[in-house]
Amino acid sequence: MQSTRAYLIVIALLLSLAVGLQVWRDRGWQPYEPTTPLLWLQDAGTMRRLALGFDSLIADVYWMRAVVYFGRQRLSDRQDKNYDLLYPFLDFVTTLDPRFTTAYRFGAIFLSEAAPDGPGRPDLAVALLKRGAERTPERWEYLHDIGFVHFLTYRDYQGAAKWYQRASEIEGAPFWLKSTAAAVLVQGGEREAARLIWQQMFESAEDEWLKQESRTRLAQFDALDAIDDLNQVLWTFKLRMGYLPRSWQEVVAARLIYGVPVDPTGTPFEIDAENELVKVSTASPLWPMPEDFSPPPH
Repeated sequence: MQSTRAYLIVIALLLSLAVGLQVWRDRGWQPYEPTTPLLWLQDAGTMRRLALGFDSLIADVYWMRAVVYFGRQRLSDRQDKNYDLLYPFLDFVTTLDPRFTTAYRFGAIFLSEAAPDGPGRPDLAVALLKRGAERTPERWEYLHDIGFVHFLTYRDYQGAAKWYQRASEIEGAPFWLKSTAAAVLVQGGEREAARLIWQQMFESAEDEWLKQESRTRLAQFDALDAIDDLNQVLWTFKLRMGYLPRSWQEVVAARLIYGVPVDPTGTPFEIDAENELVKVSTASPLWPMPEDFSPPPH
C-alpha cells in the first residue's frame, strides 16, 4: 500500500515538474524548434491511459501550447502562415477534458479567424463546438457560438437564427437568445446586429480570455462608427479645399474638428490618402480590423 502511494506521489511530482517546465519554456526560453511544430503525443486516448487521473492537468498544458502556437503564427511576418496543428491541439485538449469550455469557445474563435492572418477554418470551428454540445448538451453556449460563426463568418443569417433558436430552447438559456434570433433575421448583416452578438458574447463569457476578446471587438465597432463620421469630415474638407488633407492638423485648422481624433484605445486614426478614407492605425491594439458590417441606412 505504501509503495503504491509513493508511486502515485512520484508520478504527480513529475507531472507538476513537466507543467512548470512547459510554462517556463512558453514564456520565454527559446530552444531549437522544428519548422513544423509537433504534438508530443499524437493520440489523446494513449495520453489518457498514461495520465493516471491527471487528464485535466495535461489538458491545461496542451491548451497553453495551442494558445502559444496560434499566437506565434498570428504574429509571424511570414506570408505562408501554417495553422495545420491548431485543430489537432484543440481536439487533443477536448478529448482529454471533454468539459473544457474555454478550449471549445475560444478555440472556435481561433479557427474562424480569416486567412491569411488566421486559419480560415470556420468549418472546423463548428465541428469543435458541435462536439462540445454533444458532450455537454446542457450548455446552450455552444449552440449560441455555432450561430455566431454562421453570422460573422459565413454571413448565413438564416442558419445563425436557427442555431440561436435551438440554443434558446435549452433549459436555463437566457431570454435574449430568442430576440437575437429575430434580430439576425431582421437586421441581416448590419453592424448593429454584429455588435449585439459580441455584446452578448461578452455577457455570457465565463473567463477573462473571452471577455477581453469581446471587449476588443466591441471597441472595433465603436471605431468603425467613428470612422464613418470622420470620412464625412474628410470629404467635406476636400469639397471645400479642393484637395485631401495631409494631416489632421489641417482639418483642425479648417475648424472641422477640434483635435486629432483617436480610436477607443487612444491611438490616432490615420488618413489613407490612396483610398481617401480614414482608417485605424496599424499601431493600434484594434488592428487588424474585422471586415466591416455596414451601418443601417438612414
